[in-house]
Amino acid sequence: MTVIGNAVYVDGHRAATPKSLDETFETLRSAPGGFAWIGLYRPDATELDVVAREFDLHDLAVEDAVRGHQRAKIDRYGDHRFLVLRPARYLDAEERVEFGEIHLFVGDDFVIAVRHAESPDIARVRARLERDPALLARGPLGVCYAILDQVVDEYEPVVAGLENDIDEIEDQLFSGDDAVARRIYDLSGEVMDFQRAVRPLVGMISIMRAGLAEAAGMDADAPGDPVALELRRSLRDVLDHVIRVNEKVDEFRQTLQNALTVHTTLVAQVQNEKMQRLTETSLAQTEQAKKISSWAAIIFAPSLITGIYGMNFSSMPELDSPWGYPIALGAMGVFAFVLYRVFKAKNWL
Repeated sequence: MTVIGNAVYVDGHRAATPKSLDETFETLRSAPGGFAWIGLYRPDATELDVVAREFDLHDLAVEDAVRGHQRAKIDRYGDHRFLVLRPARYLDAEERVEFGEIHLFVGDDFVIAVRHAESPDIARVRARLERDPALLARGPLGVCYAILDQVVDEYEPVVAGLENDIDEIEDQLFSGDDAVARRIYDLSGEVMDFQRAVRPLVGMISIMRAGLAEAAGMDADAPGDPVALELRRSLRDVLDHVIRVNEKVDEFRQTLQNALTVHTTLVAQVQNEKMQRLTETSLAQTEQAKKISSWAAIIFAPSLITGIYGMNFSSMPELDSPWGYPIALGAMGVFAFVLYRVFKAKNWL
């Protein structure tokens, strides 16, 4: 059995520490006004079914708790509530956020915490409540508040870690680091996952506060049941923290979007500069090709004439004329000069 915490509380104090769930059930029946707080770590369907039958937990909620991978939410099934919380912690060594999952069944005389990750440390929450009998005396809803408060408190290091990562990205943007795009993408995914964990808490806490007010017949924070009033005030404090975290997450998301836009602009600018350099090089090469082609054409004219008269046939015009050689040289010069002027006029030379 994956029971990691098991106790019965009466009037804010631990009344019993049963060694088995059967003993817990028996103790709870003989302790009017008390409640059981059971902690389970990744139980399978058979293990959770034992608890579900005793406390009449709804099948759909039990199925969600066994299967895991649920979104943050609060559902009501008859006389008990089912909450899914998404705790998170920042891993400094790996510079990433690790998300967990905890399911809470909260009834009039029981709290069942099903944990699917290392965070939050429910033992720490239990120790805190046992040092504060007044808070523990608020019953299952007081435990629910304390766990929720712990989850939200553990969001603060995550916010600090993400903020530091985003600051580093802003430094990387103008350093020419090719890995910055991938890091922006990874961080954006973590921020969106964090947002999905935090944002539903606003509505969940509001529902819990409204339920407490309705049960106690209160209007806002007007006098009424003092226990319900204190719980509502405590939940309002948690809600304030959640709203601040939500605002920071929204800010992170906008900053990352801006960083991605800036990175895209910088990449486009670099590509444009490369294209401009390639164009300039191509133009320079074209100019050189024009010059080379022009001189090749100019040299071609004398070469053509020289080639013709170098074929050494016995019967060729002007071979026997005393003016043949000067005429050939003159033709070469005139032909070359004309081509030079033509190419010069076209700015090829």
